[in-house]
Amino acid sequence: MTKTFRLENGLLKIGEIANEAGVRESTIRYYTNIGILSVSETTDTGYRLYDRDETLRRLQAIKEINSGKLTLSQIATQLA
Repeated sequence: MTKTFRLENGLLKIGEIANEAGVRESTIRYYTNIGILSVSETTDTGYRLYDRDETLRRLQAIKEINSGKLTLSQIATQLA
């Protein structure tokens, strides 16, 4: 998968989405592992690709919900 194809389809690698969202890559990995974020595709070489718009929207919702100091389990319930 070429970078141009990836970007034209709105897919970003973990570092790119973390940079745009202003969070650490470890945060993206953690949220993915607990099911709050989802990977759109995985490349042949194992890179996780995230839908830019959907992921940024979800991260914003997590930030807003988390302003109430909820646990991640409570956040996951609200996002479901």
